[in-house]
Amino acid sequence: MTTYIFKVISLLGGLALFLFGMDIMGRSLERQAGSRLQTILAKMSSSVPKGFLLGLGATAIIQSSSATTVMVVGFVNSGIMTLKQAVSVIMGSNVGTTVTAWILSLSGLEGDSFLIQIFKPSTLAPAIGVIGIVLFMFTKNENKRNIGMIMLGFMALMTGMDIMGDSMAFLEEEQWFAQLMISFSNPILGIIFGAALTALIQSSSASVGILQGLCVTGAVSFGAAIPIILGQNIGTCVTALMGAIGANRNARRTAVVHLLFNILGVVIFSAVFYGIGLVAPWSFLNDPVAPWDISIVHTGFNLLATAVLLPLNNFLVRLACLIVPDKQEAEKNELLDERLMVTPSVAIQRAYEVAGEMVQTCQEAFKQATTLLFNFDPKVYDNVIALEDETDRYEDALGTYLVKFAGKRLSVADNRTMNTLLYSISDMERIADHAVAIAKAGKEMADKNITFSQQALQELQVLQEAVNAVVRRTARAFVYRDMNKAMAVEPQEQVVDSLVREIKSRHIRRLWDGLCTVESGFILEDMLTAFERTADHCSNVAVEMLQVAEGKLEAHEYLNALKAGELQESAKYSERFAKYKAKYAFPEDQD
Repeated sequence: MTTYIFKVISLLGGLALFLFGMDIMGRSLERQAGSRLQTILAKMSSSVPKGFLLGLGATAIIQSSSATTVMVVGFVNSGIMTLKQAVSVIMGSNVGTTVTAWILSLSGLEGDSFLIQIFKPSTLAPAIGVIGIVLFMFTKNENKRNIGMIMLGFMALMTGMDIMGDSMAFLEEEQWFAQLMISFSNPILGIIFGAALTALIQSSSASVGILQGLCVTGAVSFGAAIPIILGQNIGTCVTALMGAIGANRNARRTAVVHLLFNILGVVIFSAVFYGIGLVAPWSFLNDPVAPWDISIVHTGFNLLATAVLLPLNNFLVRLACLIVPDKQEAEKNELLDERLMVTPSVAIQRAYEVAGEMVQTCQEAFKQATTLLFNFDPKVYDNVIALEDETDRYEDALGTYLVKFAGKRLSVADNRTMNTLLYSISDMERIADHAVAIAKAGKEMADKNITFSQQALQELQVLQEAVNAVVRRTARAFVYRDMNKAMAVEPQEQVVDSLVREIKSRHIRRLWDGLCTVESGFILEDMLTAFERTADHCSNVAVEMLQVAEGKLEAHEYLNALKAGELQESAKYSERFAKYKAKYAFPEDQD
């Protein structure tokens, strides 16, 4: 009895180390491949083959089909992926998850050759662990540290497999265990057990690894392993189903498609395999299964299910629509879905895309607002107000979303992206606020029938073009992460400042000459303030982009050094300032 207790403790310890290693390796792989994963996700297409490859690649990177599927549910809920696109991605994720099983099958290597001995986990895991700890503890480069963590996770995972295998070896002589494995040869019981185990630990890769660990006993036959593997594919759907709770209709349908794909795959495979077995019994079903045999069955099932069901993706969509029917009330897509946080690099990329939409909305609001100074249109005015409301919605959503990243371990690149967002969204929102201020000035001029002199209108036209150019350049710099465009914003902002000062000076002279009125001067002052501050906020966004890209946050020191000629880019700044000053020059003063 005491021996059994120690064996169980050893088994649970090995399982804990195995699951810990899998989690560490998966998270580290995700951080290391974050930017590449974002690139893959950016190439989403309605093409079925591309969607399949996307799901396969993303799952191979993050080592979790459940995480990929939850991300897909989040994408559909946010409206950036259609239900039809999601189907092929989900199928690809099922194939991608088989990569883990092949890694774990190294535990079954046998032989006396040097090459086999090197690749046995008992040799390979410690060697990789030594390299990993050196990279993690003695280097400061984030990429190298991440690679070190991947190696340490691999060591923990393989060592856990070894411990589980050693602790379960005694089961080979236990009659009750042999009877249990024989009972799982009943397809229905085996499928239920595999589904329940996977649903409990919410990882098909982990449950496949546990099954591979049991192979050391020699009591697991093909007849018991095959239905358990089939059940594991159904059990992995639980995570996506839970993730779809509270999501919109299409997101729930996405989770249903995942479940349908696996259930139909199991039904088709079972009908064919066991149907043939009734006519010509499979002779190998009583043979003991090895870890690599499980990898072959796992991969073979997923490839077969995909080959049969991938052409039927439209049928799966229609079936999901029947299970989750349409309702009359309209549904809104969420701007940012918390489900994406299962993969932080993807969630941050999505937040950046939403901020890109926000800055483009601000640009459009400002562009339309400036037209009201010369030709007031009530419809355009209402649209500017609506666009400003939209930017408020963006700011609230982004601010709430970004706060939830507090305490999460992010890569340097993701941290910098998040800092750029945190420091920029309030400036973007203020641009829309100033657009409303300009629109209100235009409305006041129309309501009170106030007009400016011809000279003042010409000057405002120049200023309007200059500020619109600054806003447009800022938006493009942010959306495309174009640092060259960002560097051109500050000299343009300085030109705007000089234009504002000159307009104020000329307005005072026209007041003395009786060409302008005090009442028009109040409106002009409001407009000039809005123009100048808009350019200031554009400068803030651009400078934060430049500084955060270099891992710095001292915006004021940067600007002072830039204008004082102390930086390498100061010469380029002076050259651009002169260029923009000449481009946005006033016509000669005719007062």
